[in-house]
Amino acid sequence: MPTILNIETSTSVCSVALTSEGAVLEHFEEFQGKNHATVLSGFIKGCLDHLRRHEMKLDAVAVSIGPGSYTGLRIGLSEAKGLAYALDVPLIGVDTLKIMSVNVMFNHDVAPDALFAPMIDARRMEVYTAIYDLALNTLVEPTPLILEPDSYVKWLERGEVLFFGDGSDKARGLFTSPNAHFIPDVNPLAVDMLPLSDQAFRAGRFLDLAYSTPTYLKEFQATKPKRLF
Repeated sequence: MPTILNIETSTSVCSVALTSEGAVLEHFEEFQGKNHATVLSGFIKGCLDHLRRHEMKLDAVAVSIGPGSYTGLRIGLSEAKGLAYALDVPLIGVDTLKIMSVNVMFNHDVAPDALFAPMIDARRMEVYTAIYDLALNTLVEPTPLILEPDSYVKWLERGEVLFFGDGSDKARGLFTSPNAHFIPDVNPLAVDMLPLSDQAFRAGRFLDLAYSTPTYLKEFQATKPKRLF
């Protein structure tokens, strides 16, 4: 299996993981807030230092491409592009919502017919979400969604749906079906990128270093600064 540097900056959590042969060799995580610009370079250096100490060669750089925070995604992709170019290795893009689903898949007991519904907060009652089955086949493409009581009726009538991510708290009071199950404290993390970035590397699914962009899903909306007085 390839040796890959995985970078995840799509939410308030910043993380980097060095993976090889199906294992995490080194990883760093910051949960304290949006400090990506401050800590990311140090995390990457820590992983590259591990490579040098063990005389290993990096095969690719992988980065979470969204959906998520505009600023976080731009920081992560910019850093990943520069690193891939400097080291002359391919760049891999990994869907943020699938990263969260991998976390649940490997850390919780999941029924074979259960569906994954990851949610990233997108302000007010809106979330970025998708629906995947246990094989991570996409049943609903990543999309921004304003949550309403009947948003998932079709899927909840079908069977168990697992809701997770920092946007899922908005849905707790809306979905009363016994098939709706909420899993707390699930963040997109670089360590959970391992199976996805490995799969993409083997399939040769690489990003264009010059023209690739994050998956924003909707246009950036600037807010007016608050008055100080």
